[in-house]
Amino acid sequence: MLKQIEEKLESTIFRSRWLLAPFYLGLILSLFLLFVKFVQEFWHMLTHVLVAKESEVIVGILALVDMALVGSLLLMIIFSGYEIFVSKIHVAHEEDRPAWMGKVDFSGLKLKVIGAIVAISAIDLLKTFMNINNTMTEGDENTLQWKVIVHMTFVVSGVFFALMDWIAGNTKKH
Repeated sequence: MLKQIEEKLESTIFRSRWLLAPFYLGLILSLFLLFVKFVQEFWHMLTHVLVAKESEVIVGILALVDMALVGSLLLMIIFSGYEIFVSKIHVAHEEDRPAWMGKVDFSGLKLKVIGAIVAISAIDLLKTFMNINNTMTEGDENTLQWKVIVHMTFVVSGVFFALMDWIAGNTKKH
């Protein structure tokens, strides 16, 4: 009797992983929303490129790069997270299947995510520096300082994540 309860409980726990599937569907929809904003930003740049300053074009391109990085990050999280926590994606017959698919473990995903966050933060910081002469007011100095602090926090966190993974990888298993 107790063994049957244990088996039912374990089966329920195992099947509960499918509760994550709607989260990944939501991330796919988020990817579509990001695509809409990308097209909107691209169209705005395209229609204003002849009257825009060079720095405005560069900031616009950085915004597009930023969105592309966020989109790539979302895709990586969708693929890897689903395969790590829910179920394997069976598309081995696809010739254009990304080489990293099915090979990224939780540790690798964590490092890729923090790396992408650092890159996104760096691009945002670069956009701020590009606009420093155009839009900077006295009150914005505090904002710039906080952006640098947050970016450096991401960088240091990334280094610590990598260091922890390196230590864990070099620790002998029992």
